[in-house]
Amino acid sequence: MFCQIFLKKSVSFCIFFANFAAVKTKTEAIVLHSVKYGEQKLIVDMFTRQWGRLSFALQLPRTAQAKLKKQYFQPLTLLNIEADIRQQVQLQKISEASLLSPLPSLLSDPSKLAIGLFVCEFLYHALRDEQRNEPLFDYVRTSIEWLDGRERDFANFHLVFLMRLSRFLGFYPNLELRNHGTTELRNCENSLYFDLRAACFCEQPPLHRDFLMPQEASRIHLLMRMDYATMHLFRLGRADRNRILEILIQYYRLHIPQFPELRSLPVLQELFQ
Repeated sequence: MFCQIFLKKSVSFCIFFANFAAVKTKTEAIVLHSVKYGEQKLIVDMFTRQWGRLSFALQLPRTAQAKLKKQYFQPLTLLNIEADIRQQVQLQKISEASLLSPLPSLLSDPSKLAIGLFVCEFLYHALRDEQRNEPLFDYVRTSIEWLDGRERDFANFHLVFLMRLSRFLGFYPNLELRNHGTTELRNCENSLYFDLRAACFCEQPPLHRDFLMPQEASRIHLLMRMDYATMHLFRLGRADRNRILEILIQYYRLHIPQFPELRSLPVLQELFQ
């Protein structure tokens, strides 16, 4: 009897200890947000390839030779990090960080910077509870690198990015017409409604208010045909681009609870003619 009790307590202690034991790991990471805490600390939120969304506390460097450089923790910076990960700890610790991929034009081009800050703020709220998702991480990383390397024709980038991001988050629009199986949308796309809650096209308006009339529903179908390579072929004015962005944000708010107002949005809406 005594042995059984001792064994149970030992197992419980081991489980408890394992939850707080550090796992030293190297992983790729995308900086989503950083804020100064006290005089010499930063709290940094990152989306990592191996662990998903994590928050880190780090000491600000005092010398130029320090392993952790303050400039590494700007929004959308792509990093290789080495960290001690503890499952039950809110703020993890980073021991080393280095640039995974420099993004020179993203910081020097005002238009790219405005898009990048919007994308970063959007991801900060959209990926609040995201677990390990390597395809999603790779999509975000390659998208950031694509924007940095592009010299022109990137005005529609944020629209394509948000539409394709919804696929990884589980609410990409359904291409099947409601109640008609695999009926081709292209034959009737200009007469269809789009149900924002159900993420599908339909011939009749739903019984709630969260839907798009046919004229605006066709914008969703148009956006679904775009990708980074072809989006410059779709000529959109500022008003059209901003309206599509409003629709996308409304769409995300219906599928992600408590999605807030975005402070970077007004600046983005003033870009491009």
